[in-house]
Amino acid sequence: MQNIKQYVEENKQRFLNELVELLKFPSISADPQYKNDVLKTAEFVAEKLKEAGADNVEVCPTAGYPIVYGEKIIDASKPTVLVYGHYDVQPADPLEVWKTSPFEPVIRDGKIFARGACDDKGQFYMHVKAFELMINSNSLPCNIKFMIEGEEEVGSSNLGVFVKENTERLKADVVLISDTSMISLENPSLETGLRGLSYLEVEVTGPNRDLHSGVYGGAVANPATILCQLIASLHDKNNHVTIPGFYDDVLSLTDDERASLNNAPYNEDEYKKDLGVDALWGEQGYSTIERTGIRPTLEVNGIWGGYIGEGAKTVLPSKASAKISMRLVPNQHSDRITELFTKHFNNIAPDYVKVNVKAHHGGEPVVTPTDSIAYKAAEKAIEEAFGKKPIPTRGGGSIPIVALFEEVLGIKTVLMGFGLDSDNLHSPNEKYDLANYYKGIETIPLFHKYYAELSL
Repeated sequence: MQNIKQYVEENKQRFLNELVELLKFPSISADPQYKNDVLKTAEFVAEKLKEAGADNVEVCPTAGYPIVYGEKIIDASKPTVLVYGHYDVQPADPLEVWKTSPFEPVIRDGKIFARGACDDKGQFYMHVKAFELMINSNSLPCNIKFMIEGEEEVGSSNLGVFVKENTERLKADVVLISDTSMISLENPSLETGLRGLSYLEVEVTGPNRDLHSGVYGGAVANPATILCQLIASLHDKNNHVTIPGFYDDVLSLTDDERASLNNAPYNEDEYKKDLGVDALWGEQGYSTIERTGIRPTLEVNGIWGGYIGEGAKTVLPSKASAKISMRLVPNQHSDRITELFTKHFNNIAPDYVKVNVKAHHGGEPVVTPTDSIAYKAAEKAIEEAFGKKPIPTRGGGSIPIVALFEEVLGIKTVLMGFGLDSDNLHSPNEKYDLANYYKGIETIPLFHKYYAELSL
């Protein structure tokens, strides 16, 4: 451990400089105008993998953005770890809320602020630097394969094709991912599951054109008003989702499992203060930790329609739309939930409007075993690096490809994330604590060490 700490300390500034360089690329996969920037990011990642000592590095083309692959096979008889991450990022909107430019990284109070700082550039890059450390210190104890993609933020549709076409190339014993969070540096944790996702867009259409709200108001249904009514009806007074069949397949935890989950350190006053809210909201009968980890949800991610520019325009809009995401838990399935939502939304639409539901992408919920060699290796690594045994938690986010790894490659995943829930993922002013960044680089070699030892 001392040699690891020394290497990180001696190279801290270079590690930070390289991360800053990576974060300057506006690799927004959702917006075609950034295509060249996304491709340049892939080339940068490939170059850094080569510099770190990886072999057979390749920028693999797909029908969308490329996947960066690299490997180091030291002994075919030793276990192989497949490291997954993504170099694409969310859009930075709304830009006016950022304190500094999202793609001009700045350091404030020991944190680096930029889009992608935590999700997932800062986190996957820890693995590149940890790999470099092991190569340069001749301490790599197992084989490593890297697969860093550029479409995670838009559903990873082409990664699924790549995985199915490259099963032999990607053959490994476990997948290691740092794209999740921990409670804090003082209270390290390991996520033991992720929620699935069903992401949709709904459109409500009324008249065949925008209308004068004085001439036609009161006689013609306003699509924006109807859309709001429909969305509001999707939760009841107890904040349960009202879609018939929505909860049919939900796997409930036992009382002991719920009690264990709720033992995690949690301060509701600090939680509210961080978010700037006076009270919390959610499904009755469940704690905040349960609501964000083991219960399914339905949220509006965006809503628009009519005139939203400066000044006034008294218009009754022809159309109104919303983007809606549903986070899913075991044993819900994204296709079934999408089907149930679509059927219900069409059923509740009044006859004075037309509705259209468009499915975007989805992913399945996963639970990782806590009795596996890989989980125990991660547990030992974190305990040695942090001086505390990690607390098992459930993650509220989604990494759709994790379920596919298990289905196609037949291997489980370890979710060893070093971000914080307060890192403003997908929000303005995204950040990543430099202490977490460096601690991740220290911890990852220990995972490989213990995984190799426990696999004997």
